[in-house]
Amino acid sequence: MKHRISRRAFLHGCTLLAASAAVGSLTSCGGTDAMDSNLPQILVGSDTYPPYIYLNNDGIPAGIDVEIATEAFRRMGYAARFESIDWEQKTNLVESGTIDCIWGCFSMDGREEIYRWAGPYMVSRQVVAVDADSSIRTLGDLAGKTVAVQSTGKPEEIFLSGSDPHIPQAVDVFSIEDRSVQYAMLACGYVDAIAAHETAILQYMKDNFVEFRILEEPLLVTGLGIAFAKNDSRGLDSQLNAVLAQMRTDGTLEQILGRYLEHASQYLEVDTIGT
Repeated sequence: MKHRISRRAFLHGCTLLAASAAVGSLTSCGGTDAMDSNLPQILVGSDTYPPYIYLNNDGIPAGIDVEIATEAFRRMGYAARFESIDWEQKTNLVESGTIDCIWGCFSMDGREEIYRWAGPYMVSRQVVAVDADSSIRTLGDLAGKTVAVQSTGKPEEIFLSGSDPHIPQAVDVFSIEDRSVQYAMLACGYVDAIAAHETAILQYMKDNFVEFRILEEPLLVTGLGIAFAKNDSRGLDSQLNAVLAQMRTDGTLEQILGRYLEHASQYLEVDTIGT
């Protein structure tokens, strides 16, 4: 069963924790380089998802995807400018030309025909996390339990589709507009589990001194990519693919990932996806 919870409704019940979880929201996304550069701008639509994208202490977008995008588009002759978007409206925004692309820990799996893609540039595991003392040990133990996911995200699709035999049918799914709130819901005890990208969960635990336990069995191992509108004929997706390959070969991608993640090279093993 799916339940939809807006950020406002949840904050009413868990104000302090949710507010702390939402600190660093991507509300101002110009970026010094983009504002000062004479290069034409590429408008990148994203939302807050540490360690991929967040505002640093100076209020400037930072993170894995920000660094990769900034360098990749610079090599293409553009300045990347990040814009905070309503994640649920991402497809409409890129198709209308309001943004040039969607970039922010975006899973390609199952969406291959919806957009023009550059990538995958990274491997990501979608996982389930529970309280450290929870009795939930496997995906099968989620029967009769509640799970918080981001609305329109891949975990929501996986749980609601009922197509994975490892996931019980009797799971209550709470879909959250603001994905940072799902961590607070688990910490508050409002839900039994959350599902998200493993790297994001690890970053949240590190930043907030919280101990969740990640189930060993992943929901999905997928590639992350950059999405352009299906009718975008500028060829930016092909150019970006070539530049990302160059950055992989010259070691730039691994250097960037190494500033945020341990064992950075394992996240670049995109050829192993699906094997």
